[in-house]
Amino acid sequence: MSTRGEQVEEPYQVKRYKIQYPISAYTFPEEARIQQVRFDDKYLHVELTDGRVLSVPLSWIPTLYHAAPEERARYEISRQRTMIIWNPDKCSINDEVRIADYLGPSNGANRLTEHKTRERRQTYTTRRRRARGKTIAARR
Repeated sequence: MSTRGEQVEEPYQVKRYKIQYPISAYTFPEEARIQQVRFDDKYLHVELTDGRVLSVPLSWIPTLYHAAPEERARYEISRQRTMIIWNPDKCSINDEVRIADYLGPSNGANRLTEHKTRERRQTYTTRRRRARGKTIAARR
């Protein structure tokens, strides 16, 4: 049993739609800066200066998840407004939360790539130093 399909050209229509707003009318955030921080029973809520609100499950951050609510409230915002810091001299929590770490998977993936690249460079540099050391020792 053989099936042969014939290619049939069907006419198609291209629809064009009117663009309601130019690209300049849209807002694209360039940087994430912390405006305000609050907690509820399940989430760390971070309001950013550009209007976004980031809600991170406390279960993702064990030190905050297991801490008492009054300890969580003893945070400081970094000067650059990109990190939330708990100083162990002022509370029982010793942790830092970088907002960039929770803004999307690309940030984590980029950091992982950077880490692997750094490891490769260190390994390559170590190999070169060792090779140079053997060459210098052989010359002596």
